[in-house]
Amino acid sequence: LLLVLLLVLLLVLLLSSARAVGIKRRQSASMTPLFPLACLAFANASRTSLSASTRAMSSQCTALASLPSLNSPDGSAMMADALAGRLKGKRVALYFAAGWCPMCTSFEPSLLKFREAAASSGKDVEIIYVPSDRSEGDVAKRVAAMGMLSVPIGEEADAMKSRHKIWAGAECGKLGTGRRSGVPALVVLDSRSGDEMAFLAAESRGAGALGSWPLDDDGCVW
Repeated sequence: LLLVLLLVLLLVLLLSSARAVGIKRRQSASMTPLFPLACLAFANASRTSLSASTRAMSSQCTALASLPSLNSPDGSAMMADALAGRLKGKRVALYFAAGWCPMCTSFEPSLLKFREAAASSGKDVEIIYVPSDRSEGDVAKRVAAMGMLSVPIGEEADAMKSRHKIWAGAECGKLGTGRRSGVPALVVLDSRSGDEMAFLAAESRGAGALGSWPLDDDGCVW
């Protein structure tokens, strides 16, 4: 009798063990697809994030490449990495003007106040001076006083004037008569391509033209 009881107990233990193994196998089988699915979701999210970051870097490089060589306010040449750091997060515009132009010099106090107000509101702007001055010395004095980057006087400045069709009347003998505006004038640049985003006709509108600067448009934030 004792032997029979032991055999029955052994059989019960074997059945319980087999049932436990079967449950574990079913649980494992049902959980197996979750790991590769989680990996796939992570990979897709990483790929999307990387793609967006790559596009942003590509756009910034395109915009920077559209600019000519630039000088800092102290007259030294701006290196590419320093320029990228200076423009990052700012709204960038070209400023076409000359120190001998009374309309330009009367407009500039309003322009500098606008720059200060924009910075105070967290919408920093960077103004790049495109000179129609008569000498490098004149340009150097003006950009130092106004704290602006500048396009080198001569061929590079003339190329920007021709590209945007803005130059002083005194330059028509050299650049022609096909301009759309004289000085002063500003061109706000697109942060993705470096192309024109907005034209501020300061020659005809004075300080009122600054109200057309699209400060709230993300497309002009470099």
